[in-house]
Amino acid sequence: MYTVAQLIGGVWGAGGAGGELVVHDPADGSPVTTVPVATADEVAKAVEAARGAAAEWAATAPAERAAALHRAADAVEAVADELAQATTAEMGKPLDDARGGVAAGIGTLRQYAELGPVRGGRTLHGAPSGLDFMAPEARGVVAAITPWNDPVAVSCGLLGAALVTGNVVLHKPSERTPATGWLLARALDSALPAGVLSLLTGGPEVGAALAGQEVDVVAHVGSTATGRAIAAACARTGAKVLLENGGSDPLVVDADVDPVWAAEQAALGCFANAGQICVAVERIYVHRDVAEDFVDALVERAEALVAGPGRDPGTQLGPLVDRRHRDHVHGQVTAAVAEGARLRTGGSMPDGPGAFYPATVVSDCRHEMALVREETFGPVAPVVVVDSFSEGLRCAADSPYGLAATVLTGSMSHAHRAWRELPVGTVKVNAVFGGAPGGAAQPRRGSGQGFGYGPELLDEFSTVKAVHIEAPGGGHW
Repeated sequence: MYTVAQLIGGVWGAGGAGGELVVHDPADGSPVTTVPVATADEVAKAVEAARGAAAEWAATAPAERAAALHRAADAVEAVADELAQATTAEMGKPLDDARGGVAAGIGTLRQYAELGPVRGGRTLHGAPSGLDFMAPEARGVVAAITPWNDPVAVSCGLLGAALVTGNVVLHKPSERTPATGWLLARALDSALPAGVLSLLTGGPEVGAALAGQEVDVVAHVGSTATGRAIAAACARTGAKVLLENGGSDPLVVDADVDPVWAAEQAALGCFANAGQICVAVERIYVHRDVAEDFVDALVERAEALVAGPGRDPGTQLGPLVDRRHRDHVHGQVTAAVAEGARLRTGGSMPDGPGAFYPATVVSDCRHEMALVREETFGPVAPVVVVDSFSEGLRCAADSPYGLAATVLTGSMSHAHRAWRELPVGTVKVNAVFGGAPGGAAQPRRGSGQGFGYGPELLDEFSTVKAVHIEAPGGGHW
C-alpha cells in the first residue's frame, strides 16, 4: 500500500486538507494507494512558493542545471523497478512494458540534460557600432498535468525539458497513478534545489485549480475535453498552453502488402498496453483485395495474446485502467454491433474482479460509426474495408483529431502521398511504432498544439528576448 505525500515549497507532507483518494488495482480491485487531495488554497500557496524560487533557478548556469538533471536521472534509475511496479499496480500495464516506460523516461531526462547547455540564441547583423542578439530565457512557473497511461515516460519528458531550461515546475500527476508520480517526484527532488519542483495531488478539481492560477505555462497530456478546458483557462490568465490530447489514429493497409504481416502490425498498434497509448491504432482502413486474409490473421493474433494481471510474467494484455473506462470501451463496441458491425472475437465483459477486457476485432464497420470516429482507448480493432488507397487516405484524414497515422504500403509514391496528405503530427510508414530519437511533432485539431518532445520541446518552455547594444554617443566600443 502506497501512502502518497505532497511536496509544496520544498516541504514534503504539506497540504492535503481536501480529503483523501484511494486508488485500486485494476487487476483485482484491491486498494493500492492513498493520496491527499489539495485544496484550491493549497494550490495557490504552491504557485506562490514556486514563484519565489523561480528567479534563482532561472539564474543558475545552464551547465549546473544540466548536471542536476543528470543526478536526477541517476536517482530515478536507482528506483526504476519500484516505479515500474507502482505503475503496474495502479493502472495495470504489464510489468515489462512498465519497465520500458521508466527506461524511456530516464533516457529522456539524460537527453535534455545534454541538450540544455548547448542551446543558444542568435547573433544578428546590425549596425557596425552595435551588438544585436536574441537570447532564450526561462518562462518562469510551469504547471505540468500528466496522464496515467505512461506516467513516467511522459512526466520525465515535460519535467525534464521545463527544468533544464530554467523553469520551476508544479507537477500534478493523474489521480489514477499518484504513487507513480510521488515516487518520481521523490527521486527528482533529491537531486534538485528545494522549491524547484512541487507535487500536487488529487482529482480533476486540483488540475483545474492549477490551470486557473497565474502560472506562465500549462503543459497537459490527456483527454481532448480536459485540454480544451485548460486552454480556456489559460486564455483568461495569459499562460501559454502546451497540449497533447486525444486521438483516433488510423491505419491504412494498401492492396500490395502481405496481409499476415499487416495484421501483426495492426495487432501491435491496437492491443499494446490494452490500447491505452496516445498513438494507438484506433481505426483500420484495409483494401478490399487483402481484407479477408487480413481480418482472419488479425483475429488469430488477438486470440493468441496472453491476458492476465500486469504483474504476472508473460502477460501481454493487462486490464484497462478501471471499470468505468471498461464500460466506455464496451459501450462503443456494443453500439457498433447494434449498427451492423460484425464481432469477430472478443467484445464481451469477462466475469470476475478487475477491469479486464479482451482483445477485440470488429469487422464490417462503417466510417461514420462512433467506434471509428471517436477515441476508444482500449484493445479494439475496428476494420473498415475500402476500395482504393485513395479512399483509405480520405477516410483516414476525415477526423476531428490529428495526432498520428500509419500507412502500410509497398508503393513509394503512396508513401509520399500519405505523409503529404494526412493532416496529423506524425506519419509512420510500414511500422506502427518506432522512429529516430529526438523526433518532435505538433499535434493538430482536437489532438492538441505545440511540440511534444524532441529538442523543440525546450523551445516551448523558453521565451526569447531580443537585445540591441550600442556604444554611448553613437561611437565605438
